[in-house]
Amino acid sequence: MIGCSFVVNRKFFGEIGLLDPGMDVYGGENIELGIKVWLCGGSMEVLPCSRVAHIERKKKPYNNNIGFYTKRNALRVAEVWMDDYKWHVYIAWNLPLENPGIDIGDVSERKALRKSLKCKNFQWYLDHVYPEMRRYNNTIAYGELRNNKAKDVCLDQGPQENHTAILYPCHGWGPQVRLCPGLGR
Repeated sequence: MIGCSFVVNRKFFGEIGLLDPGMDVYGGENIELGIKVWLCGGSMEVLPCSRVAHIERKKKPYNNNIGFYTKRNALRVAEVWMDDYKWHVYIAWNLPLENPGIDIGDVSERKALRKSLKCKNFQWYLDHVYPEMRRYNNTIAYGELRNNKAKDVCLDQGPQENHTAILYPCHGWGPQVRLCPGLGR
């Protein structure tokens, strides 16, 4: 659900800690709110017949590097709410689990809030709210597969007709980020 289009019970919204004040600039607030609502005793409904208008500014007042803040905020949500599944977010952004090079700020207050609210764990969310989410439970490694003779090219998805792998300039997006399944993480 996009973050700008929601209606919420004001009392419940306050009880679950409002929006995370540690989020920077833009991105991730809607994800944090959605997960938190479900884990902490609420629910969300999509009302397809509702009419919502979103008037967007011509020029955003944000920093030009919005991707950095979106990534930072996503990691913050993962660290607070996703338990043993937080590494899915690291995989999505092709970041190492240890020392990803992004300061997400102090999340201790958000973790304390979660504990005080006695929120359910993320496994419950996956089992009851989003069971169709793909789970990478046996991944032992992930990242780009680079050519050792030409460091600027990576293994990539070729034409979809025949699914032939190709070498393509490295860009770090989905088709180049590979999972290596194994017995554990």
